[in-house]
Amino acid sequence: MTTTFPRSTPSALGIDARGLARFLDALESTPDVEPHSIVLLRHGQMAAQGWWQPYAEDRVHLLYSLSKSFTAAAVGIAVREGLIDLDATALSYFPELDAEITDERSRRIRVRHLLAMASGHREDTIDRARELDRMNVVRGFLLLPPEEEPGTLFTYNQPCTYTLAAIVRRVSGGSLVDYLRPRLLDPLGIDDLAWRRDEAGAELGFSGCYAPTSAIAALGQLYLQRGVWEGERILDEDWVAAATSKQIDNLDEENPDWSQGYGFQFWMARHGFRGDGAYGQFCVVLPEQHVVLALTGQSLDMQAVLDAAWQHLLPAVDATDLDAAADADLEARLASLGLPPVQGGRLPDLGAGPFRGDGIDRIGFTRDGDRWRAALEVDGGTLSVPVGEGEWAVDGPLAASGALAPDGTVLVDVRFVETPHLAHVRIDLAAGTATASWATEPLHDGPLTLRRPAD
Repeated sequence: MTTTFPRSTPSALGIDARGLARFLDALESTPDVEPHSIVLLRHGQMAAQGWWQPYAEDRVHLLYSLSKSFTAAAVGIAVREGLIDLDATALSYFPELDAEITDERSRRIRVRHLLAMASGHREDTIDRARELDRMNVVRGFLLLPPEEEPGTLFTYNQPCTYTLAAIVRRVSGGSLVDYLRPRLLDPLGIDDLAWRRDEAGAELGFSGCYAPTSAIAALGQLYLQRGVWEGERILDEDWVAAATSKQIDNLDEENPDWSQGYGFQFWMARHGFRGDGAYGQFCVVLPEQHVVLALTGQSLDMQAVLDAAWQHLLPAVDATDLDAAADADLEARLASLGLPPVQGGRLPDLGAGPFRGDGIDRIGFTRDGDRWRAALEVDGGTLSVPVGEGEWAVDGPLAASGALAPDGTVLVDVRFVETPHLAHVRIDLAAGTATASWATEPLHDGPLTLRRPAD
């Protein structure tokens, strides 16, 4: 079963398609913003959806910290089942650590503090926790005394969410995905969701979730519906109310939509609330407008994405001058979205390689029908992908496009299409060298693992 929403049109749902088109214009033209997908719901119906090729509807996308909102849903379900108590201490779920954790503040960290990123630490502790115990990050985290009293200070702290995931695993006796499958994923029709695991075999919780854009939209719709899905209550209403309202101030955050307060693994915003992840993974919920906006991308300027939504999309909802004729134009545009391939001249003969260089062990090319196929050797493994000219050629989790630059070098872009990431490769044919660099740096994977993890 796949998540589906009743199809409608923007105008039938009270949304001016021209405003949505202006939102797309902004996403495509703003520096440091690159959209990969959009799903827009109103009243639980599909107002618009689209994927910028080579990204596609049936693909998962690495959500980075938007993963936290799925972890929080697991906690909320476990609270409803009586397996987790928000006012219990984190330590109480790991009694084997009781003798070691002697700091009183560490011992007073409660589940609700973890949910609100309010453990009392002044900075993210993930690196220090791993240094203390790479195979038991919860232990490493609890061994780090908070500088302030838990519940008094907001700090975006990855081990808070890691510990929440570990608590769910501890009380359920299985993996996070196994727990979510019958309780959240199957009811919402999310048939493909996978989670990156660490060296100890534990889901990261704070990141590493791979899911399609429709899953993001479904999670947002569940919260918009106050925890009820098709007549079945999945999350308690008081959980939803707490999760989506300010539990702690975060006024020191620089950007305006990151300084409106924090709930339970959700950010409060100037409008509504949201979950988000690095490089532009968004689940934006606007209760007043009955709207859910799901986005994926490779965007360094995430505030610009929200600014564009407030400037163009929000005024389009319940606009007084709806233009139903614009629906068809928008639908055609959404069906033809695409990221520009590499621009330049036709590729020359590349069979003289392999080419060695910086950021990559080497890259070689062979003919693959009417295309060249690149074999990139990096980190002790090989990535193989056809290279499109004037288009993206897609093979599994990779897509590539190449062209000849005016200076005679060959440019090849490789997209890891189950993630936000893109690698640029430049080949100097005369020198026989190649250089590779990231457009955006992966946060916890290398090129060989930038794909949906195996179940």
